[in-house]
Amino acid sequence: MVNVTYDSSGDLTAYTPDGTPVVYNLGDTAFVILSMALVWIMIPGVGFFYSGLLRRKNALSMIYTSLASIAVVSFQWFFWGYSLAFSETGSRYIGDLKYFGLKGVLDQPSIGSSRIPALLFCVYQLMFAAITAALAVGAIAERGRLGPLLVFIFVWSTIVYDPIACWTWNSNGWSFVLGGLDFAGGTPVHISSGTAALAISIYLGKRRGYGTERLAYKPHNTTYIILGTVFLWFGWFGFNGGSALSANLRAIQACIVTNLAASTGGLTWMLWDYRIERKWSAVGFCSGAISGLVAITPASGFVGAPASVLFGVLGGTVCNFATQLKFFFGYDDALDIFATHAVGGIVGNLLTGLFAQASVAGFDGVTVIGGGWLDHHYIQLGYQLADSVAGLSYSFVVTTIILWIMHFIPGLRLRTTEEAEILGVDDAEMGEFAYDYVGLEQEIGHSVNITSATSTPAAPVESADASSSVHNEKA
Repeated sequence: MVNVTYDSSGDLTAYTPDGTPVVYNLGDTAFVILSMALVWIMIPGVGFFYSGLLRRKNALSMIYTSLASIAVVSFQWFFWGYSLAFSETGSRYIGDLKYFGLKGVLDQPSIGSSRIPALLFCVYQLMFAAITAALAVGAIAERGRLGPLLVFIFVWSTIVYDPIACWTWNSNGWSFVLGGLDFAGGTPVHISSGTAALAISIYLGKRRGYGTERLAYKPHNTTYIILGTVFLWFGWFGFNGGSALSANLRAIQACIVTNLAASTGGLTWMLWDYRIERKWSAVGFCSGAISGLVAITPASGFVGAPASVLFGVLGGTVCNFATQLKFFFGYDDALDIFATHAVGGIVGNLLTGLFAQASVAGFDGVTVIGGGWLDHHYIQLGYQLADSVAGLSYSFVVTTIILWIMHFIPGLRLRTTEEAEILGVDDAEMGEFAYDYVGLEQEIGHSVNITSATSTPAAPVESADASSSVHNEKA
């Protein structure tokens, strides 16, 4: 039974089991609800961003996977995900089942902040779990099966995301206790998803035509890329600003540095690309903006505005050059998820160790930290490095194990057939298309029966102008 009332100022008052009143400011509550919705809109933003980078015959599947991530992770979070990540009685590595089925997650103060109830904190953190899965599974691009993907998302969220979120944000977590600083998800969201994408890319192997002109394409829909960037940039204000869990100065500061890092990251990446192509690339700008946003994520509640410019510049620079790693090591990361999210997350984590300031963290009037090198707290860089290496290693190893276990379970193998890859995942797996079949004949090499939405028996031959990733042209 929930026992809540309103005080004379209109704020919500709840009562702990021993009768102690807890006051929740309705402005804080509304702010976090809005931030939750902003993070939600980022998830289809990921789908549109990924979709635009691919060939049109695989465009719809990427949008679908973003929505599938919301659905599967929402159930997983209700079932046991929230409890595994945020139960107060858990271990240093993972929670227990105290809140199984969200039992008891109601009006009591949350583990994240006593200023909002646990129920609100739960749904806000759900969006972080969902977008992390959506980022990771983009690695199945053009060669993954959509049915087994649903199982993978559930399992991966349970044994990869939840433990990393626990050790980073749960007050019992080893990184939290050690003193690691991660305001909004450098390790749980970006390093874990980017490294999982690397593991998925290696497991799935190279796409058909890898290393030839068949995959030396340009993105099929730059408008989708820009639209996805708009959703992501817009939602990131709720992602970083909302992580203050209160409408206060720290939240405002997080929004300021978020916008600055995205802006400088976009300009930096675009300028690096201009040196090669002598073109002002919208795709390059969008890629750089995302890199800047990734880099500032762990630091957004700890650094000042001048430092955020450096986060954007270094994020855009390092991630840009990191796109060449796939050519050096020979893996096929079609969307450069590892280069953008894992590498960008590591850059952000390490820079946090240098530029975190106790004065900025204290903008909320509550948080006390030792700061980073700017505050002469030199050990902080070691904490950040330990957290980054642990997140990267754990995500890569456990994701690989999950993939190979599924590989040997009938019906759960994630790799699609060569025939489906030629036809396109949209047609082979969904029987639907992003553009009402327009232009598909040129791309898959045979006609499409619009009435029945099936291909003719003509022998499929892939066209030579289809593509891999916007960055392949640099190879």
